[in-house]
Amino acid sequence: MSYTYATLTTTIRDYTEVDDSVFTQAVIDNFIMQAEHRINIELPMDSDRFVQEGTLVADDNTINSPAGALFIRGVEVFNSTANTTGTGSWLEKKDQTYLSEYTDRLTGPEGDLTAQDVTGFPKYYAMFGGATGLTDTTSGGLYIAPTPDAAYLFRIYYNKQTTGLSASNTTTYLSNYFPQGLLYACLAEAFGFLKGPMEMLTLYENKYKTSIQQFAGMQIGRRRRDDYTDGTVRIQVKSPSP
Repeated sequence: MSYTYATLTTTIRDYTEVDDSVFTQAVIDNFIMQAEHRINIELPMDSDRFVQEGTLVADDNTINSPAGALFIRGVEVFNSTANTTGTGSWLEKKDQTYLSEYTDRLTGPEGDLTAQDVTGFPKYYAMFGGATGLTDTTSGGLYIAPTPDAAYLFRIYYNKQTTGLSASNTTTYLSNYFPQGLLYACLAEAFGFLKGPMEMLTLYENKYKTSIQQFAGMQIGRRRRDDYTDGTVRIQVKSPSP
C-alpha cells in the first residue's frame, strides 16, 4: 500500500467524513506539512541523509550550513586542496563556549569566534544560528577551529528536510514506505483542527505512536545493522503456560 498526493487527500476526507467545503486543499496541505514535519523530527530517516562537499576558505573560520539541514551528523576535512582522495579527519563537535575558550587560549581575552586566530588544520566545529535555511546561508552554520591555513576540502554529513508531498510532488519516501503512519499523523492533525470528537483524536494519535515505533525499528534498527556483523535479530516468543 502507498499513497499519492491525490489518494491521501481523498482518504483524509473519507476517514473524517468532511468534504472539501471545510477541508479545502489548503487545509489538507497544512495537515500533510505538519504531519511530515512531525515524522521528520521524531524519526530521522536514512532517506533524509545527505552529503555536501565544499572547500574551506583560508583564514575564514565559518562554513555555511547546507540548504535545508535539520541537523549535522558529522564533518570531515581532508588534508588536500585538490580532491577527497586524501586522508580525511573527523572534526570533534563542541559547543561554542568550548571554541571560545580554545580561541581565548590562542589569541587572548577577546573570545570573538569570528575574529582571526591561530591557523592550522581544523580540529573542532560548533554550530551557530538556526542552520536550517532553505538555501546555503550565513545566517546559520559552523564555526571551525583552528582557522584553516589552506583551502582544504571538506564533507558535511547531515539530515535534510526533504521536499514534501504536494500537487507538484505526488509521491515521497513517506507516502511510499510509511503510508499508514503518514495517514494517522494527518488524521490526528485533522481531528485536532475539528476539535473532536476527542475519542477519534485519541484513536489516531495512539495509532500514529504505535506505527512510528514499528517504523523506527526498521529505520534505526534493521537498516543500521546486518546479520554478518551484528548477528540475526532474535525475538523471544513466550510459550503458553501448561
